[in-house]
Amino acid sequence: MCLVCDRLSLGTATKTRSHSSSRRALLGAFGALPLVGAVSLSTSAHASAPPQLENVLNPDQALERLMAGNARYVAGKTAPINFATTRQALAGGQNPYACLLSCADSRIGPEFCFDEGRGDLFVTRVAGNFVNTDILASLEYGTAVLGAPLIMVLGHTKCGAIGAAVQAYTENASFPGHIQALTTALAPAVRQAAKSAKGDALVAAATKDNVRLNVKMLTESNPIISDRVAKGKLKIVGGIYDLVTGQVDLVS
Repeated sequence: MCLVCDRLSLGTATKTRSHSSSRRALLGAFGALPLVGAVSLSTSAHASAPPQLENVLNPDQALERLMAGNARYVAGKTAPINFATTRQALAGGQNPYACLLSCADSRIGPEFCFDEGRGDLFVTRVAGNFVNTDILASLEYGTAVLGAPLIMVLGHTKCGAIGAAVQAYTENASFPGHIQALTTALAPAVRQAAKSAKGDALVAAATKDNVRLNVKMLTESNPIISDRVAKGKLKIVGGIYDLVTGQVDLVS
């Protein structure tokens, strides 16, 4: 099966498995790991409190906090971080309030652009910020096991991976090594964007469509993520980071 087909089948490939058996398999696989992040403040007193109580949020609160942090970053009013104060608390577990699927571009630092510290964001990164099997499994862990109520797919302006995918589509360009696999994975977004955008505008349009496609893919991913979305335990949104201003704009 080609990489594109494999990507597009991620959301449906597990439909033949029951939700209950898949859930048991996931939790069994991580049975030896601390589940403190999935513990809510309303659970039994016998359960240990999560290491960062301020991170116990509902999906709307998590998104509000994430965007407020970006506003501080843009305004140059980020809070100083004392790493020594959180080291001990986080040694025993983690309960991040948001998961990020970000591009691997060195000009973007999710913790920086959202003014957060260690233990707050569960970040996955790959050039072109797209869902593959490893990314999906990591986000399932971040949401189902660690309890994060929010996933943001974060693209950015002037993305080199998207630019290469556009070149592959418009000029039949090829790239060395495994780089070609990135352009193949991003091809659906470029094809979608090419229906209404041409020239320089195509990269910007494909960047947004890539975010939208991967938000949709995650939202429909069975059995774990789609179930949490349906129950209101998880929200999935898209964002575009502007390399010039540092501002993140939500993409519907």
